[in-house]
Amino acid sequence: MTITQLYYVLAVAENKNFTKAADKCFVTQPTLSMQIQKLEDELEVKIFDRTKKPIALTSIGQKIVLQARNIVNEAGRINDIVDQQKGFIGGEFNLGIIPTIMPTLLPMFLKSFTKKYPKVKLKVEEYTTKEIIKKIKEGHLDAAIVATPLENDSIKERVIYYEPFVGYIPNNHRLHGNKAIEVIDLDINDMLLLEDGHCFRDGVINICNTPKADNNMNHFQLKSGSIETLIKLSNEGLGMTLLPYMHTLDIADTERQNLHYFKEPHPAREVSIIYNKSELKIQIINALHDVIKRVIRGAITFHNVQIISPMTK
Repeated sequence: MTITQLYYVLAVAENKNFTKAADKCFVTQPTLSMQIQKLEDELEVKIFDRTKKPIALTSIGQKIVLQARNIVNEAGRINDIVDQQKGFIGGEFNLGIIPTIMPTLLPMFLKSFTKKYPKVKLKVEEYTTKEIIKKIKEGHLDAAIVATPLENDSIKERVIYYEPFVGYIPNNHRLHGNKAIEVIDLDINDMLLLEDGHCFRDGVINICNTPKADNNMNHFQLKSGSIETLIKLSNEGLGMTLLPYMHTLDIADTERQNLHYFKEPHPAREVSIIYNKSELKIQIINALHDVIKRVIRGAITFHNVQIISPMTK
């Protein structure tokens, strides 16, 4: 049994196709198939049911894949140990960021990070929290920036900052005349929300006073992952919405009059860098965490609202 064979098994389990798995592993399909067959012969079991379309794992194959993932991850720690001993921070690093954080946070830290750590080949991709958790468990992401807590035993969380919510209220809304708003003022039934699957939507629902939404309140259904879309619909008088604080920093001057800030204590979301409990590439994770926190500490304070890091809270 070899690490390479286990790596091939994981590729087939993910892609459910030998040809696609071979392409991902940069080997020919016969080579990959032969190595998996050798492993099955050695173990005297069938890992894959090749009669099904797409290819499926057998019951014993499912257990083997779980263990193979652990073994491959642990094997990768050897390189991490050597890199840490040498003080080396570099190599490929795959980072996921959720859509409501990517457009505001990434421009704040990317230039600083790449300048300080030029040997890190950073690949950044946008995913929902659910997709991120799956990809971290499967080893396709090294870390991610999401709203927490997740309460997932296989994933570690390190808080970076707390980002306040800000109300975006058009002039025809019942709360527009309020100089400051409170959580008790909110009614989920006259708010515009992101589509299901976005943790920011869940955060808004959690702080609202109304226990559940009346889906018949509006004469339309909205499925959007874009905060900018929510702002435009709000401008049309279709309801208010809540924005993450950093989305308000670059808002148009003509729309700034619609921003309404909460009385203290400001409701906020917790934003963390998350990663597999195996802590692969922990030296790069630490570097990312430190750079982002340093950038956040210098964030603009506006209307007495501030991005807060745990050390300065």
